[in-house]
Amino acid sequence: MFSYIYERVVRYALKFGVVGLVGYGIDVGIFNLLRLGSFGSDVWWQSPLGAKLVSVTLSTLATWFGNRYWTFREHRRRNFVLELLEFAAIAVVGLGISLFCLWISHYVLGFNNLAADNISANVIGLVLATAFRFLMYRFWVYAPTRSDGHTALKNKAAMAETERQA
Repeated sequence: MFSYIYERVVRYALKFGVVGLVGYGIDVGIFNLLRLGSFGSDVWWQSPLGAKLVSVTLSTLATWFGNRYWTFREHRRRNFVLELLEFAAIAVVGLGISLFCLWISHYVLGFNNLAADNISANVIGLVLATAFRFLMYRFWVYAPTRSDGHTALKNKAAMAETERQA
């Protein structure tokens, strides 16, 4: 039972976590650099929402590579453009979750300092968005049953070989 759960979820969750930590470092680092004005001041990307939009976009690209070529490598899809679009769509929803938490904290509750922005976007928003993204990536984008996924193609080839030998 444990090995079944490990193979189906835990192994992927651990790898997803490592890739996510790298993405988190990119996200938080770029977010704070932009918020502190390291790439210009009085520009849209220095605002809380602009900084988060840029940082999540860059971290999403990095995590797509990590998840495609390491976490879910045996389930990656032949059509990488469609895979990237689906991955990005899920990331956008995850971004929406983080931005919503940031917006509530910063603009509704009035916690308008860097520490509060980081807690709302990079702790609360991140936890909620990460849980959503993991489930959607594992069971939709990289589902082993996807018809153009490597697993499905290998299974189809194995069945054809079995039928040919019979």
